[in-house]
Amino acid sequence: MLVLAAALLSLAAAVDVARAADTPADKTQPAGASSLNPRDRGKYMLIVGSCNDCHTADFAAKNGNVPERDWLKGSALGFAGPWGTTYAPNLRLTLAKLTEPQWVRYAKDLKTRPPMPWFNLSQWTEHDLRAFYRYVRSLGPPGDPAPAFVPFGAPAPQPSVQWPAPPK
Repeated sequence: MLVLAAALLSLAAAVDVARAADTPADKTQPAGASSLNPRDRGKYMLIVGSCNDCHTADFAAKNGNVPERDWLKGSALGFAGPWGTTYAPNLRLTLAKLTEPQWVRYAKDLKTRPPMPWFNLSQWTEHDLRAFYRYVRSLGPPGDPAPAFVPFGAPAPQPSVQWPAPPK
């Protein structure tokens, strides 16, 4: 009786494994979401993290139609608020100056001005941060730096966006 029960359990487990193998992949999951390839994982993190929205010039204005070779080179569009005016830096330059372990520590410890959601970046796993680093480093020449932070009250180069919008 025990031998028969063990055989039936083994058969049921084998059927479950076979069904799982025959189940088509979830097509709603973005490419690279579960990839073990660090470059693909890094690109996926960039996309779901919306990094291009600020760190790639004109990305949002062009509905994302910016060639990958131009991604993450920073932007001259300033975000002005009570802290001053910030500019999304050229991440290619930033990461070119750091080793992979330095980047992981930098990202985990980062606390910066708006609109950068540093509190979200610090929640990324070490695996995801390392994949992002490798992806960014694969993009090619880093380009030029974005404008530097301008303290509140000092004239900032245009264009800039008032962020958050002033109260009505």
